Amino acid sequence: MCDQSSVLLVGAGGMAAAYAKVLKAMNIVPVVLGRGAASAEKFAAETGIRAQPGVLAEQLADIPTDLAAIVTVNAHALAEVTGQLIDHGIKRILVEKPAALDVIEMSDLLVKAKAVNAEVYVAYNRRFLSSVIAADRIISEDGGLVSLRFDFSEPARRIGALGKHPRELNTWFYGNSTHVIDLAFHFFGAPEVLEARIAGQNGVDWHPDAGVFVGFGHRADQATIAWHANWISPGRWGMEILTKERRLILQPLEKLRMQTHDSFAEVEFTLDDKNDQHFKPGILRQTRAFLTGEDKDRLVTLENHAMNMKFYEAIRTGQSFGKTGT
Repeated sequence: MCDQSSVLLVGAGGMAAAYAKVLKAMNIVPVVLGRGAASAEKFAAETGIRAQPGVLAEQLADIPTDLAAIVTVNAHALAEVTGQLIDHGIKRILVEKPAALDVIEMSDLLVKAKAVNAEVYVAYNRRFLSSVIAADRIISEDGGLVSLRFDFSEPARRIGALGKHPRELNTWFYGNSTHVIDLAFHFFGAPEVLEARIAGQNGVDWHPDAGVFVGFGHRADQATIAWHANWISPGRWGMEILTKERRLILQPLEKLRMQTHDSFAEVEFTLDDKNDQHFKPGILRQTRAFLTGEDKDRLVTLENHAMNMKFYEAIRTGQSFGKTGT
């Protein structure tokens, strides 16, 4: 828990506006540090909250170190900005996913945070969706999952036309696809073995390393996890969790459908998702967890995210992990 009298919000783009809306609903007016004057003006017009433009290092000189901070800058700057906040003395930080865009960048950030006992969380807001909370409850009622499969296919042609920073495109797997992958490992936990393969090299002009990702893994109790994502062909994110009693379908992730042994029909589960309708889905619950400790076990610590990256890196590069790995 932390003092909620004010919160430092770093960034003045779309995600910052989404957090500002939530913070205002919690009766918190954040201190907002932007970069450019144009984005600061747009943020102020949209939220009614002033954003201070300028160089972050200079802006931080006037910022007290006892504030909790939320970092919403562009993905390629997340690790650098979070490091600057830690160096300034801020000890509680929620940084937008994926916090770092490769294993080395993540390792360096984790070392910096541990050196001063900074409490850093990575903002995977889909863990806080009403659909995910309902799915967690059902999985528990059914005695756990038997298998899980997921798809992190991306609309590559549309993404290529966005004009994103080259590093964000090269690391899109971490910057965007891990929304789905993190959620899969939230449900599944740590696998004992992963067998991964990639294909479709040069199939996506902005991501020549791979365009197709497939593989599977299992836990010690023989529960299995599998994935198939194709960025070359049309597709979308999705996930299915299978228990002994039910098949749970999250596609889109914000919705939940169920199939039982009694029918082939996929029946939509009624969700209490008014907050996900009013705010960017999952953001209100996630922000509450960070600031008040409510439902804190859904937050992803920087250390846990760094540990999971060894699985993510295997999926990204088509390598094997575990006893049968090469």
